[in-house]
Amino acid sequence: MSAYVITGIGTGIGKTLVSAVFTEALQADYYKPIQAGGLRNSDSNFIRKHISNTKSVIHPEQYRLKTPASPHYAAAREGVSIKLKELRLPKTKNKLIVEPAGGLMVPFNDDELYVDWIKKIKLPVILVSDIYLGSINHTLLSVEALKSRNIEIKGIVFNHSPFQSTEYIITKYTALPVLLQIKKHATLNKKLVMRYADELLQNCVRLNITL
Repeated sequence: MSAYVITGIGTGIGKTLVSAVFTEALQADYYKPIQAGGLRNSDSNFIRKHISNTKSVIHPEQYRLKTPASPHYAAAREGVSIKLKELRLPKTKNKLIVEPAGGLMVPFNDDELYVDWIKKIKLPVILVSDIYLGSINHTLLSVEALKSRNIEIKGIVFNHSPFQSTEYIITKYTALPVLLQIKKHATLNKKLVMRYADELLQNCVRLNITL
């Protein structure tokens, strides 16, 4: 099974859109281990509504928490215990896209972070970087956190691109291949996701990267 973790440099930087693009491009399954808040408009539902292929399976979240907050706080407030050793990947023979909550250092209990789980499951990471004041620092720190734990980074995706100065510095210091650049869009739909999925596959051919 080929599987990738779509993680980001923070919260609200476009991971779910990028996950939809990768899910569509690879006709992969999708899995969000923990959904905290927004249960009716969950990330899984976003993926379901924005992909076009019929092969992808959207696997149910292992934890569905009502409180829109960090998983460690939401779980504690709702009397739920989340432990790294109990977090699991769904069984599938298809490719799999995994989208954790927020950034790498998001805690799901008092002692364990999402990055600890990513290291444990030994899957390569696609890092999503947004373009905003401070994103260079946040991106470089995220890359350092992954590299220091020997977690493979397959490439980077820029959201709200282009911003040449920011993207140039990030790619210069990280030496990561840019898999995709997503512009700012007022509305998101299946057609847009499909367009970026095609662009992603073309970029991977150009970069000689196999997903």
